[in-house]
Amino acid sequence: MKVLRQVAARYAVSITQAVRDTIKTANDPIALQYVPQAAELVITPEELNDPIGDEPHSPVKGIIHRYPDRALLTPVKVCAVYCRFCFRREQVGPGQKILSAAELESALDYIRAHNEIYEVILSGGDPLILKPEKLKALITALSAIEHVQVIRIHTRIPVADPQRITDAMGDALQTSKALYIAIHTNHKQELSTLAQEAFARLIKYGCTLVSQTVLLRGVNDNAQALEDLFRRLLALRVKPYYLHHPDLATGTSHFRLSIAEGQAIFKQLRGRLSGLALPTYVLDIPGGYGKVPISASYVQCDEAGNTYVTDPQGHTHLYPPLS
Repeated sequence: MKVLRQVAARYAVSITQAVRDTIKTANDPIALQYVPQAAELVITPEELNDPIGDEPHSPVKGIIHRYPDRALLTPVKVCAVYCRFCFRREQVGPGQKILSAAELESALDYIRAHNEIYEVILSGGDPLILKPEKLKALITALSAIEHVQVIRIHTRIPVADPQRITDAMGDALQTSKALYIAIHTNHKQELSTLAQEAFARLIKYGCTLVSQTVLLRGVNDNAQALEDLFRRLLALRVKPYYLHHPDLATGTSHFRLSIAEGQAIFKQLRGRLSGLALPTYVLDIPGGYGKVPISASYVQCDEAGNTYVTDPQGHTHLYPPLS
């Protein structure tokens, strides 16, 4: 217990009743995501407080602008639950404040002044922890910016605290712009009846749903677990979007696989799942250099210029050269 108190003293801990209700055993795939572990006190040399390099790309408080046509807006640094593998675990937690009115206006002014920003991604923290009236004001302000055509929200709420997805929340998300909700979920066991009802409510209010999943040792590090999750999501009208290789966040080495292990797992899904059910397997390069796809290559070229393609069963075929 002393060790767990040490973990909780450094990293935020919160588990909602909705999450507790999906935990079946002390070491099941849901418990491992949320319950503090002594392994979190082990910091390895490669781990970073800012593993994906947000800070160098934050021109004003609340804005992260790493890609030319997209900007993250982080209005809040608090979540309903705290994942033990979170890449922002050094920046989020109880006691963190939402942006002040002046800070939020400054962040919005940055977006208004940069015509290249086509898409704004609300992240955090968890944006859907905001009260509906605050969220509605934010969505309205973003919708009024002519060059912003797409609004995306990254959230754990629909699976971790689905009761928050009320009709008032749905009303707050109404906009003339395209609005996407990227739901973070890592295992089929998380998709409770309440979570499914939250998905349906968001869809009813015009939101397009996609998912983000982190590949985690002990949670979903096998093809069957991922296949079950992605099939269920697709049936619930949630498009699997990204499968993230775990980031180099402090105290998370027990969750990480090698890239080769991840590629081998993901390769098993090709041919077993349709393109609709397959996310893109990505690595967020440490240091702020951006995301890149890292699924295993199916194409090889030799020195003679011949091209060979490997099919999902592992057989290699010569692809005809240009005539």
